[in-house]
Amino acid sequence: MTTTSTTDTADTADTTDTTVDSTAVLTGMYAAEAAYLAAGGPGQASFALLAPYFAPDVVLHQAAALPYGGTWRGHAGLERFFLAMSRVWESFDMTEQEFLATGATAVVLTRVRARARATGRELTFPILQTITVRDGRIAEVRPFYWDTAAIADVCAVRPAAG
Repeated sequence: MTTTSTTDTADTADTTDTTVDSTAVLTGMYAAEAAYLAAGGPGQASFALLAPYFAPDVVLHQAAALPYGGTWRGHAGLERFFLAMSRVWESFDMTEQEFLATGATAVVLTRVRARARATGRELTFPILQTITVRDGRIAEVRPFYWDTAAIADVCAVRPAAG
């Protein structure tokens, strides 16, 4: 015999929605980033296009082996990061994106096709990012690269053979 117990929880149910779907924040930010870069990026486009998507105390962690490696903090830090990145890359196109998780901690797999400004060399590479969304804004970004040495190599100017 199977018995089923039911309890009236109308007065005690927690109606707070703790589920965060970061998809809208992320797709909005990626669209704003594309518009920012298309408008000329740092020094030419206004960071105001991107600012609404990032918490004022946002932290971006880039691999130390990259030409723009380090920890970038706040909106001013992100502006400096975009400037540093634009000095390295002539183009940086996110050709494919897959949202693997879209909660308060999102996971995004992106395929990038980029051309180094100093060398003119191109590289296609994946980036896996963990992105923390807090109060509807991006609070932390941690990109993971499969091969930072390959990225640094494409960006490096080599002495002429002689």
